[in-house]
Amino acid sequence: MGMTSSVARVQGLLQDHPLIDGHNDLPIAYYELAQYDLDAYDLSVSVPKLNTDLPRLRIGQVGAQFWSLWVEQDEHAVKRTFEQLDFVRRMVARFPDSLALADTADDVDAAFKERRIASLMGMEGGHSIGESLAVLRVMRSLGVRYMTLTHNHNVSWADSATDEPVLGGLSPFGEDVVREMNRIGMLVDLSHVSADTMRHALRVATAPAIFSHSSARAVCDVPRNVPDDVLQTLAGNDGVCMVTFVPYFVSQAYVDWVAGAREAAGELDLDPLVPAQQKKLKDAYDVPKPRVTLDDVVAHVEHVREVAGINHLGLGGDYDGCPEFPDGLPDVASYPSLFYALADRGWSDEDLAKLAGGNILRVLRAADEVAD
Repeated sequence: MGMTSSVARVQGLLQDHPLIDGHNDLPIAYYELAQYDLDAYDLSVSVPKLNTDLPRLRIGQVGAQFWSLWVEQDEHAVKRTFEQLDFVRRMVARFPDSLALADTADDVDAAFKERRIASLMGMEGGHSIGESLAVLRVMRSLGVRYMTLTHNHNVSWADSATDEPVLGGLSPFGEDVVREMNRIGMLVDLSHVSADTMRHALRVATAPAIFSHSSARAVCDVPRNVPDDVLQTLAGNDGVCMVTFVPYFVSQAYVDWVAGAREAAGELDLDPLVPAQQKKLKDAYDVPKPRVTLDDVVAHVEHVREVAGINHLGLGGDYDGCPEFPDGLPDVASYPSLFYALADRGWSDEDLAKLAGGNILRVLRAADEVAD
């Protein structure tokens, strides 16, 4: 199939089926830019300092976005999470023609019919509830639709993928958190958690779980990605893995380059996702950084499809959450390019619609049924 027919086909498809992204870090990126002052940068026009603004969301045919509520893991975390939640609500209220607050699959469908971008929220890290099921319940009542059980560090009740294991999964309280999330209809997000925490949470869960922004470990071997056995278990749980675009999670060549650069720098903990540390890596190493491209992301999408099945696949770009993105996927305007590539690889309209948002809408509905 030629490029032009793929373009028309995909654009038509995304007119009829909402493209739903699982993870965008605009709230913290906007805080770092302007301390949440919505007068400082007008999101209704181009904001080149960000990966995300309203014109590019339109070009990218984004139908719904889970806005990430991510804050530092310290004693102010709960308060700061409320500040992020407030920012998302104020942002949506400021652009009522473009954005609509959404909580359920029906809300997403209604916003999509009005050609408004449905805006959902997810907390990125169990530290945002301060070890309190009461805070968890209040966050849910305010429209927070998922919680990632950890971020880069362990919480007292769950192990992170990028920290030293303490529990080997969840503590008894961690199991209570998962059960309570299922009871109140908050999606359990297993991005960022250790493989043992993934397995443990899926044993406890009675509702479908998600990975809001993770790729396949068999394709790129980093702890932030999902092992094949977990992808298979996730299919049995009827959940969704939302493939991310982060270069360090999608390209094995890039991961190997980082390992070489860390060695050359003599600092094995330099983080390629932190701009200043990334620059240090580059300066220390005389090997050029490998190019990461849209094709690397395609490999993950197709691997997750192969192992978990077409019904367990979505997208979570992580825009504004990382210093660089693959060639061909620079910002939120570029989602259709990924769909063109898949269409050219023989994907059916039905499969593309499931990837775009059909699967995560099913998960939202299932979570609400379990909660009822």
